[in-house]
Amino acid sequence: MRYEEPVYRPPSEAGSLLIQATIGCPHNKCTFCGMYKGKKFRIRKVEEIKEDLRAARDFYGADSVRTVFFPDGNTIIMRTSRLVEIFNYTRELFPEIERITSYGSAKFIILKSPEEWKQLYEAGLSRIHAGIETGDAALLEKLRKGATPEQMVDAGRRVKDAGLELSEYILVGIGSRERTREHALGSAKVLNAIDPDFIRLRTWVPVPAAPLYEDYKSGKFEMLDPYEALKETRLLLENLEVSSWFLSDHVSNFANLNGKLPGAKEKLLAQIDQALELPRESFREGIINHL
Repeated sequence: MRYEEPVYRPPSEAGSLLIQATIGCPHNKCTFCGMYKGKKFRIRKVEEIKEDLRAARDFYGADSVRTVFFPDGNTIIMRTSRLVEIFNYTRELFPEIERITSYGSAKFIILKSPEEWKQLYEAGLSRIHAGIETGDAALLEKLRKGATPEQMVDAGRRVKDAGLELSEYILVGIGSRERTREHALGSAKVLNAIDPDFIRLRTWVPVPAAPLYEDYKSGKFEMLDPYEALKETRLLLENLEVSSWFLSDHVSNFANLNGKLPGAKEKLLAQIDQALELPRESFREGIINHL
């Protein structure tokens, strides 16, 4: 397998075979993100991707690979016919495959028709990882995400209606102190309209490659402290009316929250309340204190 590093994947894909179908991100304008800023976007040739799949089959064995994740950012931008060919080939090589997944943001998800999404599902694509980041319209524009809340909902429903699983990501603290309430309430509204399979929390951490880092360094962007971040998360959770898994499966977060909504809501709220009573030194110092 050939990789153009760095290669990113969600923590939930830790056990997946990674096959780069695209290099970089076709949008690459989000001010909060530094993941692909050093890469020029391009789509790999189908035959190159197939070669890597065959190399993986020869190395791991046809029956050993159960999940495959296709990075880089927004691989879903590829032509539907090419994706169908790749996914079908993946299933041919790995007969025990259980899940094929990819990143996809709303800007590119809505470029495919419901019929195309059904084709992708029938070819074996079973889960999309998508970053809503926030449901606050003003904040989305400021962050240059490339989609409105309405487009986020449209994209999420297209994926769900086609039969795929959907993991949606929310960035805790991305509204700064200025729009923390709008961020939480707007995000809940969008998530309620989509009802994704998974809601995954990521606390935003400033990294030098992200354009928003300069606002953080200058003081224009105020990071939430652990208690503020937890209160924002609580407000989000209070206003959710979904049947999703609610997960903080990342080292950036201040509380380990894991439960299926709506049944686990009260338990999760109680966990947050318990965390809010902890002394400051109980929380991990985090990357931000070392920048």
